[in-house]
Amino acid sequence: MRSTNRRHFLQTMGALTLAGALPATAFADETWSGGSASPAFRLPDGAIDCHMHIYDDRFPVAPGTKLRPANATIAQYRQLQKRLGMHRNVVVTPSTYGTDNRVTLNAIKEFGGHARGVAVVDTTVSDDELRALDQGGIRAIRFNLSLSSVTPVEMLAPLAARIAPLGWHVELVVGGEHLPELETKLANLPCPLVIDHIGHIPQPDGLKSDAFRTAQRLVDKGNTWITLSGAYIDTKTGAPGFDDVAPVAKAFIGMAPERMIWGTDWPHPSVKGAKPDDANLVDVFADWIGKPERQRMVFVTNPAKLYRFD
Repeated sequence: MRSTNRRHFLQTMGALTLAGALPATAFADETWSGGSASPAFRLPDGAIDCHMHIYDDRFPVAPGTKLRPANATIAQYRQLQKRLGMHRNVVVTPSTYGTDNRVTLNAIKEFGGHARGVAVVDTTVSDDELRALDQGGIRAIRFNLSLSSVTPVEMLAPLAARIAPLGWHVELVVGGEHLPELETKLANLPCPLVIDHIGHIPQPDGLKSDAFRTAQRLVDKGNTWITLSGAYIDTKTGAPGFDDVAPVAKAFIGMAPERMIWGTDWPHPSVKGAKPDDANLVDVFADWIGKPERQRMVFVTNPAKLYRFD
């Protein structure tokens, strides 16, 4: 790990020293979610939000980062949890912080036993640091090939080999149009692969795209999972139903319901302006999943297994 990031890591795993940090008080009344009503669908007990972020200006952003949202705090996210009717979640280190995972580790600690995490590391991370991250609740590493340059695709195979013994997986964020060129690398990973945001399958091609056919082959191999999240990102038809994304999501669910998970993508950092209505998104995903037994798999059983909640 680079010397600067190593220092950040050691601070985190110790007392989470925040000397000279700025208070995270901005936007205290903002929930970063459209609407205020609860979902019509009642999430099953033990539901797990598998993809959300915390932004906190007490922690320094990485040099050159492209995405710098305002604070989205633990307290604000808890308001969303109460509204949606859930209490378990997976905190994902955003590209904003590079390979400094302090914001995520701090959040996991604050959420207590109800949270796990996804970290960003590069090939300089030591085995001791990986084990310490595991003890801190981390269960995966993230490759954001859309925004981040700190973990290029060349690091994918060597890092996957090192996290496999920990029982971790790789979480991938990438434009769906790039999946075909990555297929061989992804198919040969020695650990599970989770592709976020419904594979970022481009619209309007959807089911007819090379991106979807590639994702289908990866899912069919039995080692790839899909996060049902961010329905608003690639849609052309828009809310409330995201009708163009629906066939893609339903196809993935039909292929392998035992390897589907769900996430809010709160605080929706890619959305400028009005934020999506998270309650509507819960209702949309629940409708796409369909059968109650599948709903319980996607919202509870699958992520509990993948992130070792139980």
